[in-house]
Amino acid sequence: MIKTLDRAIAEVTALPDADQEEIGRQLLSHVEKLRGLREELDKGVRSLDAERGTMLDIEEFIRRKSK
Repeated sequence: MIKTLDRAIAEVTALPDADQEEIGRQLLSHVEKLRGLREELDKGVRSLDAERGTMLDIEEFIRRKSK
């Protein structure tokens, strides 16, 4: 993985500054979203571990999400 990231960074550094800035902003945004998702997952796991979970009606969930 690190080799891939190193290669990607090397490729990006060969681009014009404006392109590097845009790619940097997009990468940071992606990392922030991933970090937030991981925090939410950890929160959910802690809730389940504490037996605070509730049953989910998957059909109702799908109906709500498809509106």
